[in-house]
Amino acid sequence: MLTFLLLLTAVKNLQAQFANIKNDNFWKTKDGQPIYSQGGGIFQFTDPKSSTKKYFWYGVKYEEAELYLNNPSVTYPNATFESVTCYSSTDLVNWTSEGNVLTKDEISRVPKTWVGRLGVAYIASLKKYAMFVQHGNQVLITTADTPNGAFTWHQRINMEPMIGTSNTGDQTVFNDEDTGKSYLVYSYGRGRNKIYLSEIGVKNGKVKLLDCIEIFKGESREGNCMFKYGGRYYMYASNIYGWDGSLAYYLVADNISGPYLPTNKMLVTNGSADDYAHISQTGFFVNVKGSKAETVIFCGDRWADFAGNGLGYNQWCPLSFEGKTPYFNSLNSWNLNIKTGAWQVADDNDFVKNGSFEADRKRIPSVVKPVQMQLTGWKTSVIKGNQISLDSLTSPTLNHFNSTAERKIVIGEKSLNISDKVNFQRKINQIITSTTP
Repeated sequence: MLTFLLLLTAVKNLQAQFANIKNDNFWKTKDGQPIYSQGGGIFQFTDPKSSTKKYFWYGVKYEEAELYLNNPSVTYPNATFESVTCYSSTDLVNWTSEGNVLTKDEISRVPKTWVGRLGVAYIASLKKYAMFVQHGNQVLITTADTPNGAFTWHQRINMEPMIGTSNTGDQTVFNDEDTGKSYLVYSYGRGRNKIYLSEIGVKNGKVKLLDCIEIFKGESREGNCMFKYGGRYYMYASNIYGWDGSLAYYLVADNISGPYLPTNKMLVTNGSADDYAHISQTGFFVNVKGSKAETVIFCGDRWADFAGNGLGYNQWCPLSFEGKTPYFNSLNSWNLNIKTGAWQVADDNDFVKNGSFEADRKRIPSVVKPVQMQLTGWKTSVIKGNQISLDSLTSPTLNHFNSTAERKIVIGEKSLNISDKVNFQRKINQIITSTTP
């Protein structure tokens, strides 16, 4: 009996170490307040209160984010900056609000403009934390004495001497724990067909970008971000789909300066194609280095307040690797053990991909490049009735754009459409398989 009780206790302790991450809903802090954090990043810094390492999550709160959370039947056309928020955690699941660390009053010396896509680096020589954030047609640097702010205006950088445009297309901050160096990862301001890497440092007492390396030139890509795994550097990006979800593209390099391979031709991450990275864009990554494993978390931005594509602004999914090849595990619910670094699929996970039918931006079939005949993640077979084709006069439309009235009773802008102009019989299916042997 004693052996059984000890075994039962051990199992319960093991289960207790796993904490659940649930996508497709709006997240809350430990005290039940909504988390508003879009286009940001998570970084490990020393907490000034406890002198221990914590995760600090920075992101933007837009005015429309609160409106959409309270009424997701309305999609908003503009992004109105409210503040940069900060949340802290020891396990990436239970978050405490650290308040607004950058306010609109602090940046009001420039007329109302776009603010977003940010990250934070620790500048050891100045003993300062530096936040890099897109600010209209330039890059704003703000600094603080502690990771939880407040951040104040430091300087605004015109990027034109470096890349030819005053602004960046998209950007994030990557901190290399192995070297202690920090970098800004960003794209060209027009067209976003080039991606650059700049080391963050100090020159003449000011926080600046010390250099500029072009690591990609090709198709337009945004949502630029990086992580390091197995000694290799992975540079990620999304397609230029506005606010909508995208495939997750990547390049790999053995050295942070490159070359990033395959040269100027980004690969699609396996597992991300069936629902466009869980209907999100590349946002940032978090590495969890535990006692038994290292897990890389894909932290996707779902810009639902501006795309109307479902619930939840933050979609986090674990990556797995076969050699140096990453695999995107599109999960609705999964568990993370912050101590061991292990993760597992939760019992309540919804394995259906693109079940909301929000992955497709267009009416399907679509003649617009890339030409598309089937709904993403689904196969429609016509048994009787009009065949699926690019002929808009005869082909059935496979998805439906919800009306204003319909959005008051269903979530999202799109739904599955099952109809035809003639009597019909049709099969719509999706095959769900394991990603492990």
